[in-house]
Amino acid sequence: MIQIQSGDNVAVALENLERHEKVLLDGQYVILQEKVLQGHKFAIKEIRAGEEIVKYGYPIGVAKVNISSGQWIHTHNMRTKLDENKSYEYCPAFEAKTVGKQEFFQGYLRTDGSVGTRNEIWIVPTVGCVNSIANKIRDLTEHCAEGRVDGIRVFSHPYGCSQMGEDHKNLQKALAALVRHPNAGAALVLGLGCENNNIGEFQKVLGDYDTRRVFFLECQAVQDEIQQGAELVKKLISYAAGFKRSLVPISKLVVGLKCGGSDGLSGLTANPLVGRFSDHLVACGGTSILTEVPEMFGAETILMNRCQDQQTFQNTVELIQNFKKYYTDHGQVVYENPSPGNKMGGITTLEDKSLGCIQKGGGSKVADVLQYTERVKQNGLNLLQGPGNDIVSTSALVMSGAQLILFTTGRGNPMGAGVPTIKIASNSGLSQFKENWIDFNAGSCLEQVQVRDLDTEFFQYVVQVAEGRKTKSEKAGFFEFTLWKQGVTL
Repeated sequence: MIQIQSGDNVAVALENLERHEKVLLDGQYVILQEKVLQGHKFAIKEIRAGEEIVKYGYPIGVAKVNISSGQWIHTHNMRTKLDENKSYEYCPAFEAKTVGKQEFFQGYLRTDGSVGTRNEIWIVPTVGCVNSIANKIRDLTEHCAEGRVDGIRVFSHPYGCSQMGEDHKNLQKALAALVRHPNAGAALVLGLGCENNNIGEFQKVLGDYDTRRVFFLECQAVQDEIQQGAELVKKLISYAAGFKRSLVPISKLVVGLKCGGSDGLSGLTANPLVGRFSDHLVACGGTSILTEVPEMFGAETILMNRCQDQQTFQNTVELIQNFKKYYTDHGQVVYENPSPGNKMGGITTLEDKSLGCIQKGGGSKVADVLQYTERVKQNGLNLLQGPGNDIVSTSALVMSGAQLILFTTGRGNPMGAGVPTIKIASNSGLSQFKENWIDFNAGSCLEQVQVRDLDTEFFQYVVQVAEGRKTKSEKAGFFEFTLWKQGVTL
């Protein structure tokens, strides 16, 4: 068991603890009054009804009733103390980080100066009506790609027509971001012809492009769209095959930070491990992106006070307030985010979840705030507008330029995103039970593995993936992509 901060009035069970078990914390014995499962909390002192319950050094809720020392604390006896009306003040609280030594990895240097961790052909439909055609084209050409590029990927989606306003604009910006992504050595944009997001309209959003790297095909304009599409993909394979890995600065790396199926150990093991990686990457001049805005609620002031300047602070305030408004405009409760799986794993309130979640961002200052589909402009830690949904948020990270994603989990998740997705288990039990899903075990830090050694091993593993080592989801062929739809469908 562990008391995370000296001022906490709860401790977290690192393994299942039995009723009447006597545990030693900070020189004092606590006798458990009931069974406490791994990842769950118990009181280490008397807590009166209405008193704050403190974990990570911050309040994670208040007691509903009087709680005795040794009692299990969860949804039955505590509740959130968050409300929707909160004002914010900028109180800078960050340290200037020492610039790290220059480090390198083998990546694909593109003609625009960006770097890919994979060299794939991406087929991007302008409308969902041509998804099946795109898949057929991929199936016909996969044998041509073997040994020449890293694969062919189809970004299927159900949109491109019957959308209005912001949704339609976001779709176009999202697909343009995919076409420009450095993990795509080349891209085929596949249109139908009669859709709102037809190729002509899409090109206005895409802007300038390399005609050797990006081809377009309108299916209604040709007799055999599958055969013609296959011929275009073969030409794109020949172009992309000309790219070879070369030594590039690790400052070119953009890493997405994500958690899903979190448990009570995620904020103690996996998320802090990713946070230390993020700090190391940022110190080397690289970039990390933290999204899942609802999972910042309750911990947002920590991020706000790490903003590099007043304008970044104000942008973060707007990021938080706009997302609260998004909830309330749809008649939803802002602060009911922990899922059934989260609660089973020991997470009780949104504050509890958020304080663990933001640890993926380490301690670096916040360099910029990105809107949905907006590409990274500044190196360092970026905050990205997006929901907590695993597929929506990983897709958003790809659109903003992440060449790989670090995905922490305490319960397990098999999904892969459009870029290599490294699954990091918060506990050894999950890592062993779901070894076909999990790439790295952060739970080993609870088993006499030194944190420094774990950090070194993890950094080396991430570099290996950036250099071509396949993740478990890549080997399985698991790939998910979707868009964040907010408005009306006609």
